[in-house]
Amino acid sequence: MARVYIGGAGGAPSNSFIRSLRESGRKDYIIGASCVASDLFLADADEKYVVPPAQSLTYPKTILRLLEQVRPDFLHVQNDYEVREISRLRDHILVLGTKLYLPSPETIENCVDKQKTYAIWKNAGVRVPETMLLKSEIDLKAAFNKLGKKIWLRAIDGGGGRGALPTDNYEFAKSWIDRFNGWGTFTASELLSEKSITWQSIWFEGELVVAQTRARRSWNFGNRTLSGVTGITGVGETCSYPQIDEISHAAILTVDAKPHGIFSVDIAYDFDGFPKPTEINIGRFFTTHYFFTKAGINFPEIYCNIALDGKFPVLTKKINPLPDGLIWIRGMDVEPVLTTVKELERLEKSSL
Repeated sequence: MARVYIGGAGGAPSNSFIRSLRESGRKDYIIGASCVASDLFLADADEKYVVPPAQSLTYPKTILRLLEQVRPDFLHVQNDYEVREISRLRDHILVLGTKLYLPSPETIENCVDKQKTYAIWKNAGVRVPETMLLKSEIDLKAAFNKLGKKIWLRAIDGGGGRGALPTDNYEFAKSWIDRFNGWGTFTASELLSEKSITWQSIWFEGELVVAQTRARRSWNFGNRTLSGVTGITGVGETCSYPQIDEISHAAILTVDAKPHGIFSVDIAYDFDGFPKPTEINIGRFFTTHYFFTKAGINFPEIYCNIALDGKFPVLTKKINPLPDGLIWIRGMDVEPVLTTVKELERLEKSSL
């Protein structure tokens, strides 16, 4: 029985990971930690600890002290900021005897910062949405002149659409960036369509282990935000497109010639129907990866089997092993439902 430390326990991304392990063939002892004490009541963990936020100055010392105390065999976290901090502490963590399965330090730094990712892709000739770092009001004015009447603002780091806003109003855009004190940490991009897709994958020393594509049919609570984006997928769908496979491969291999660990590529379609990568969720699975577990491919189990036991899956297909057309429906305070496009469309057509 391995002792597995999971950061962000009780939050939806880490709970997906924990549930997947609980429903796997593994029998791990789960050590859950979170900076939100109340979240830990929602975590199916055998031990629970409150830690500082990853951006806190006390985080490194606290985490290393806790790891020395609880002695996990393996550590995994599900938040960009925490992935980055754990990566920066990796040498100290490994000395304690705790295993990690992370991409290289440079890759994590480049992917957590979306502007760095964009620059790498752009220089390599990957087709990406035109993007400008906004250091001043002059840059913002230039963005409206270059990118079109309506632009997309967002913070260069963080998940859940942090700071995201589509706007065609210069004064409102300026006020929005001022509100976040975001000059130098916000970008403006060409506005893309609402159609988006994610290619989640696990790699080992440059070799692809498994990848699965999921389209997003809707966001939960999107009508309650200015951007329409919440980071909370409401309805997801399994799918497979050779073009998405090719673009995702190129996006990953451009930022890391020898990928190792988890790489989840977010892609949005432009208004001409071309899919453009927007970011890589690095070192972590996307929030709703429990969808794949219930559908028949348990990413956390595969990930832990490799990291802890050197055991690799035997798959008929490495890319998109799940059938197309499976639907995952999520809401607040209800169990998610796994169904099919056929069943969903049948119900939609029956509406009065």
